[in-house]
Amino acid sequence: MLYVVLTFLLVSLLLYVILAGADFGAGIVELFSTKKNQQLTKKTIYRVMGPVWEANHIWIIILVVILWVGFPQFYNILVVFLHIPLTLVLLGITLRGVAFVFRHYDAYKDKSQILYDWMFRIASLLTPIFLGMTAGAMLSGELIITNDYQAYTFKELYITPWFNWFAILVGCFFAGLCAFLTSILLIGESNPDNRAIYVRKSRYTTIAVISIGFLVLSYGFINNVAFITDFIKNPYTIALIGISAILIMPLLQSIKNAKKVLSRTLAGLQVVLILLAAFITHFPVLILGANANINILETVASEKTIQVLGISLIVGGLIILPGLFHLLKSFKMIKVLEQ
Repeated sequence: MLYVVLTFLLVSLLLYVILAGADFGAGIVELFSTKKNQQLTKKTIYRVMGPVWEANHIWIIILVVILWVGFPQFYNILVVFLHIPLTLVLLGITLRGVAFVFRHYDAYKDKSQILYDWMFRIASLLTPIFLGMTAGAMLSGELIITNDYQAYTFKELYITPWFNWFAILVGCFFAGLCAFLTSILLIGESNPDNRAIYVRKSRYTTIAVISIGFLVLSYGFINNVAFITDFIKNPYTIALIGISAILIMPLLQSIKNAKKVLSRTLAGLQVVLILLAAFITHFPVLILGANANINILETVASEKTIQVLGISLIVGGLIILPGLFHLLKSFKMIKVLEQ
């Protein structure tokens, strides 16, 4: 049953990065557009994502519940030592949601719409950056895990682990990944007259993701970040990244030719390959700290708890997933295979 729980954990992470990532990317693409294209992107985003955008957060809720119930010590380390970036993530999600609703449904239209627009765009950029910085903090080797809080300063315990160049680069990489996903999604959702805009943005975001990814690896290697050096030496991660690199050319070609299905498939596959490569580099050690490494399998709850959690996830999946599928179908979101 433990493997069932771990499978749900990994799948929830993948789906949140891909689906919620595309949501975050919507605001990033809108932010880095001309004034004319901002209005076009705003209308397209609302038409495509508006009816179902909140549903994507179900995956992070499942992820948090699995960690809280199934791996309580691991969860405790995250919420104690990384409470600042996680709080900023929650604040960003909240502000982004408020802005998204009010800029469309506010009964009184005035200059406050400009505030809502900018709130949505900035929160869409900063939230995935803070999410990425949280992940970077888990892998940077800067996190101090201790019960002797008096032995360290507040900065050493709660600031430095996530506010460092490696974590910042990881945050920028995730934000770029979000913009990459959205740009490719919008190729198939725009009319032929405007499609060239998102084809161009997709090329730029693809180049940006590759460039930032190279910076992450280079910085980590030069500064001897353990995760990066082990990442480079691991044959499985090299194989996955090699496949990802091979797929870059067909991805760029599909973007150039505005191939809706192929570009989305290859973009999703790129994200899966990157996340799997990062996940298996040190699994089951998912936190590389300054004074201790945390093996998630050593923080597992009791066997009875895991059994109940696994059964609950299976039953919940059988109930929730058909309902989610019906929601997406009702709003005509299940059309990935339409040319």
